[in-house]
Amino acid sequence: MDLEKPSPQPQPQPQPPEGCLAVAIRIPVRIVVLVLVVPVRVLWDALVVVGRFLNDVVLRPLGRALLWIGRAVFVWPFVGLWRYLLVPLAKGLGWLGHVLVVVPLVWLYRYLLTPLGHALAWGTRGIGAALAWVYARVLTPIGHGVMWVLRGVGTAFAALGAGTYAVVAWLVRYLLVVPAVRVYEWVLAPVGRAIAWCARGAVWCLSMLVTGVGVALYWIARVLLVLPALAVWRWILVPVGRAIAVVAREIGEALGHAWRIAGHISLAVGRFLGTLFRWIFVEPVRWVYRTVLTPVGHVVRDAVLRPAAEAARSVGRATRQALAAARESVRQARADFRRMVFGEPRQPQVVERREPEARETRTLGSSTTALTKD
Repeated sequence: MDLEKPSPQPQPQPQPPEGCLAVAIRIPVRIVVLVLVVPVRVLWDALVVVGRFLNDVVLRPLGRALLWIGRAVFVWPFVGLWRYLLVPLAKGLGWLGHVLVVVPLVWLYRYLLTPLGHALAWGTRGIGAALAWVYARVLTPIGHGVMWVLRGVGTAFAALGAGTYAVVAWLVRYLLVVPAVRVYEWVLAPVGRAIAWCARGAVWCLSMLVTGVGVALYWIARVLLVLPALAVWRWILVPVGRAIAVVAREIGEALGHAWRIAGHISLAVGRFLGTLFRWIFVEPVRWVYRTVLTPVGHVVRDAVLRPAAEAARSVGRATRQALAAARESVRQARADFRRMVFGEPRQPQVVERREPEARETRTLGSSTTALTKD
């Protein structure tokens, strides 16, 4: 039992009612477009078939051949140059650089620079210790005395500067700051407020004037431009555009319908031509191949090619046997010459084993140990 609710099927959208103009121009437009589109579609399908045939028979094998030639001419020489010349040369140069540069530098660093650096570090530590003693025992007491003297002088100068600063601050306040504040409060502020009030009034008058002129210009432009343009758009351009849209839509639908019908017609014509070509050319060729060429080929294979192949294999086997016998004869002659010139090779001495070579059955009178064997 299915517990899930079935998904609702989408309802077809209701088509809007078509006008008399669309119904009137549909059939003539479709007939004219079909007459014009059928040759184009047949030509297009013929070009597609020719293109696929050329691609499968000519262009793809040609491309593979060009690719192989390009590899043989451009890729493989560079690969061989890289693999058999540059890589061994680079390895040799690397080994030479390691032997001539890296090893001497490592030796120089390990046996010359490192001991020299250790000596310099030891001397630097001694000099640093001496300088630290001079700083701690000589310079530090002198610096403390100088700082004590400078601190006293600074205290005196600070007291003198504080008194001078107080006098100058009192004079500046009562000679400059207080008069300037009085002038700002009693003169500049009232004058600025009066000027700001006058400016606001002028701005209000100017804004009212601009608003009135803008409203007048708006109504003049609306009456002279907008309303006529709106009337032209609503009563002339919209109906003409709708009629043009209906005509264009019907022409587009007619083109699609004619293209599909032309495709079916082209498919039928192609199948007819394919069947005709098959019965006129392919079937006779196939019959000739099956009935004539295949028996003849079998006869040639059984009567000529197989005996020739057996004879060639026999000749090959005899040749290989002759070459093997010749190699064996040469090997024996070389061994005889070596024995004649250098003598017999030394035979390995047989060492007597203390243990028996093979496991034998143990009895009461025999043993496998070295002390008790017979």
